Amino acid sequence: MKEIPNVPTGFEDRLALRELVENWAVWRDAGDWDRFATVWHPTDGWMTATWFQGPATEFIAVSREGFDRGVSILHFLGGHSVDVHGDRAIAQTKMTINQRANVDGVEVDVVCTGRFYDFCGRYDGEWKIVRRQPIYEKDRLDVVDPAARLELDPELLNRFPAGYRHLAYLQTKAGFTVKAGLPGLTGRAVRRLYDEGAKWLAGSASAGDTE
Repeated sequence: MKEIPNVPTGFEDRLALRELVENWAVWRDAGDWDRFATVWHPTDGWMTATWFQGPATEFIAVSREGFDRGVSILHFLGGHSVDVHGDRAIAQTKMTINQRANVDGVEVDVVCTGRFYDFCGRYDGEWKIVRRQPIYEKDRLDVVDPAARLELDPELLNRFPAGYRHLAYLQTKAGFTVKAGLPGLTGRAVRRLYDEGAKWLAGSASAGDTE
């Protein structure tokens, strides 16, 4: 009989971190707000998105309000990589953000592809998300009805980085204030994020820029 190989060091942590990221997407999109709150660090949780930057508690509240109004934002997850150092970790997970809305009288879907970049910490023996910073790599906009026609305002579209300009266009039209200069596939913002991640693993006092 073959000997069963030893479980790799840190396997349980890596499995728990993957489950944490998956729970975020499932519970948020399902509107399971009580369980969604459990994925975040209870005092330091911070969320950055195109349309929101602030404490996780506020993000949960405004997400719930939008969900109840019929705001349609869904998330799908792909490949996952994690670096663990003691009670800290950086998790990167391929994802898409899918939002449906009405733009100038035309129903559209925007799909934005990128990564969730999560600063995680162990709290009372369980992994929690301390800070989530999406990296926006590319996006596209499609009309739901193939027969419909939509003219985009090029000035508004080009106000935002290529990685999320269509998502920002839709959200601006929907009345959100969208933050410019968020991390993309390349550039200064994502290099700074990687540097903050390395410092987090090395024991920095904070999880980087939460402005």
